[in-house]
Amino acid sequence: MTAPNSAPTAGGVATPPGRPVRFADPARNAAYWARIERNVAAAPPLTDEQRAVIRTAFSTVTTDTIKEAA
Repeated sequence: MTAPNSAPTAGGVATPPGRPVRFADPARNAAYWARIERNVAAAPPLTDEQRAVIRTAFSTVTTDTIKEAA
């Protein structure tokens, strides 16, 4: 099994991992992530059908992983 992406802090709350560095130049990297945030904000919300497809895809992966771990 792989290590988790985040570790619980003293209060028991997991901290999310930092964003990966896409570019060595901090200004270019910040501009890249700002563009990603704008794209996400402009996207329409998912429909219930789209959510179901995504959940099904991850459910299959999760179920197989659980079976392998057992």
